[in-house]
Amino acid sequence: MISSLLAMAGFALVGAITPGPVNVLALRHGSQARRRVALLFVLGASASYTALVGGMGLGARLAAALVPGLAPVAQWLCAAYLLWLAWRIAGAPVGAVEARAHAAARPWRAFAQGAAVQALNPKAWLVALSGVGLFVLPYGAAQGSALAWFCAVSLAACLLGVGCWAVAGRALARWLGTDARQRLFHRGLALLLVASVAAMLA
Repeated sequence: MISSLLAMAGFALVGAITPGPVNVLALRHGSQARRRVALLFVLGASASYTALVGGMGLGARLAAALVPGLAPVAQWLCAAYLLWLAWRIAGAPVGAVEARAHAAARPWRAFAQGAAVQALNPKAWLVALSGVGLFVLPYGAAQGSALAWFCAVSLAACLLGVGCWAVAGRALARWLGTDARQRLFHRGLALLLVASVAAMLA
């Protein structure tokens, strides 16, 4: 069981910490929002991913029958939403990062955004489905406990993985002291988000 848990942890951490739409947005929240706002984004994304893993595990047989037909449509809808987010980030206002964050950021909105973006993230769906196939379905009668362990490990890995990106964004906050650097940063994040969507569609 220990070796299985270590394999689960490795799989979940790789899935959570590799670049993707959620991590790009965590980087932005870390760099431009108060710590509490960034933390709530991370918590929202992590809770959403854990719910996704649980849902995938509970409905694995049904999903196996439904997902092949729905996958292309869902993937393009999710991609369209993420590209819209990239466009919004590229044109985000610049100047007085801390003042803007205090005036505009609504902490629970960050939680909701983290949850929504993770739920619409094709990478999260693919990683969750792959993980369920690897670490839950092979356990037969013990699938319930295997799913519970995989959900717990996924939650911890997501908190760590997405949290690392938010901390990296926090480290960049001082560098983002000028409008020109903020504009460059926004455009770079938008391009990174577009690249991650392109990679998922390829």
